[in-house]
Amino acid sequence: MHDFLPDHLREQLLANGRISRERDHDPYPVVKFFTPDAGATWLLTEIDPDNPELAFGLCDLGLGSPELGYVSLTELQGVRGRLGLAVERDAHFVAGYPLSHYARLARAAQRIVT
Repeated sequence: MHDFLPDHLREQLLANGRISRERDHDPYPVVKFFTPDAGATWLLTEIDPDNPELAFGLCDLGLGSPELGYVSLTELQGVRGRLGLAVERDAHFVAGYPLSHYARLARAAQRIVT
């Protein structure tokens, strides 16, 4: 999973997960994943420190109803789009806003907007 989610990003996600346990927290997304052939997008902000395969963020399966929720990193790595292409990490993504901002935009646009 190292190429899928490099160690430095995993550590940031885990750090956000630990902070969220201690207090109300609206972190910036750390990583953006997408399907190049299916319109699905995930903006992840944290990993559950007790279950390091479970991430939280804004999830959009390309059906017009993005929502905040949890996703299994193992399952995400196995997702394939219509043409059989695997989920990719957007290596150029840098969040400019906290997750709540992206969630508001996504609800209005019915898709994740970055």
